[in-house]
Amino acid sequence: MKAFAALYTELDRSTATLDKRAALVTYFRDAPPQDAVWALWLLSGGKLAKIANTRELREWLAQETGTPEWLIDECHAHVGDLAETLTLLHDDPPKGVPDLPLHDWIEKRLLPTAGRDPVQRRTAVVGGWRSLCADERLAFNKLLTGALRVGVSQRLVQQALAELSGIDIARIAQRMLGSWAPTPSFLRDLLDPEELPGDREQPYPFFLASPLEAEPATLGALEDWLLEWKWDGIRLQLIRRGPEIALWSRGEERLDGRFPEIEDAATLLPRDCVIDGELIAWRAGDEQPLPFGALQTRIQRRRPAARTLADTPVCVLAYDLLELDGRDLRELPLVERRRMLEDLLSSTNDPRIVPSPLVDAGDWPGALALRDAARERGVEGLMLKRGSSSYQVGRRRGDWWKWKIDPLNIDAVLIYAQSGHGRRSTLFTDYTFGLWDGDSLVPVAKAYSGLDDKEIMVLDRWIRAHTIERFGPVRSVEPVHVFELGFEAVNKSTRHKSGIAVRFPRILRWRQDKSPRDADRLDALKALAR
Repeated sequence: MKAFAALYTELDRSTATLDKRAALVTYFRDAPPQDAVWALWLLSGGKLAKIANTRELREWLAQETGTPEWLIDECHAHVGDLAETLTLLHDDPPKGVPDLPLHDWIEKRLLPTAGRDPVQRRTAVVGGWRSLCADERLAFNKLLTGALRVGVSQRLVQQALAELSGIDIARIAQRMLGSWAPTPSFLRDLLDPEELPGDREQPYPFFLASPLEAEPATLGALEDWLLEWKWDGIRLQLIRRGPEIALWSRGEERLDGRFPEIEDAATLLPRDCVIDGELIAWRAGDEQPLPFGALQTRIQRRRPAARTLADTPVCVLAYDLLELDGRDLRELPLVERRRMLEDLLSSTNDPRIVPSPLVDAGDWPGALALRDAARERGVEGLMLKRGSSSYQVGRRRGDWWKWKIDPLNIDAVLIYAQSGHGRRSTLFTDYTFGLWDGDSLVPVAKAYSGLDDKEIMVLDRWIRAHTIERFGPVRSVEPVHVFELGFEAVNKSTRHKSGIAVRFPRILRWRQDKSPRDADRLDALKALAR
């Protein structure tokens, strides 16, 4: 545990990406495989089965240390992070306590007690507190609370493994897609320089577009670019390799059974292939796709009923061909991949899988006019893709851009606040906003981005001084402050008290020039809903 705790501490304290990567390389080089693969799993977002809830951890600490529970609560409110609070309120063990490896703590101490009676779980947890010094105890408590955030992306971990092993990062990223078990054999295969049979069963890492912030004319001649609509659906890869048909979401989840009409259409393709595209809800005969909310009704249904299939039909708008008959096409220019894609799909002419139409703008001012009218088409803007570009890994600036329409906006009143996470766990940075419905403020959106550090500090002090009620970690505050919120779309929703759901809300600015009565009304937002 000492080595993993030292890595956690170094990653948490470092702000330089190169320093973080160097620490990861050193750890993975020196750690035994049983520990290294667990560290990889945890740093890639894996979480252990819950051993204890927050109430139990506080109770056990109070029993163990004699600290009153009210004082633990006050310390937690001040520190902001439960794992740190548990660490600080327990003494270090005597010197000479043996160091157990990370995999022993997880596989022999923690996981076997998950779901067991409180006595067994308490014994495992308290045993860790008693035998680990402060740094190891913090890492241990982070595992218990599922809050192992150290500013390390999965991409950075993959870069470290690529540097250590000499294997192309694209191959490592591909092998890590989907669910995998943290076993030494997985780590061995992950770093195997040879192509493995399982490599052909995985999707490719997705190539992601970057937001276009400069003027599009700075990209050069329009004829060097392919323009498409930016669809509001689910990004996926459709894989047909022999009898194997699979749909993989960008979230690295297989969608088997959820969209049977697309799987059926894939069986009719004349050749093995991997297609990158967008899954959207679209009813035949309509001029534009259904709102994203309609698609949401199908996402979690693993075996949709016939009525669901009829009410919310879907299709795949394909915009790239990554593999054909086992040949990796990603290094070919996009224009060539696009031509091969259109040839492939023209042989079936199946409306369930069709090429995403290219947009003919004429010139950059024409493209701007099309983008500005995108919302009326039910799309989010334009995609700009360099015709000569290869299909890369992750978000690489320069070749693929998303040029989204300007956000819709409303003026809303701050009504609830909650502490943030990670480095902002001691500050109120998660906000809920309301609009007027008659004489009442109805919650319509949550947002946690858009303010600078100075504004956050000012607002945090105000929230603490103007709290009306507390509901666990949430505080209701005096309805005084107005904020301009931006969002992409509004959909009708039966799950929300307001009757609507906004897409991707964020704070645009703090409207200190407006009073609460100047905020918008719920009816105005509902009028925008699809």
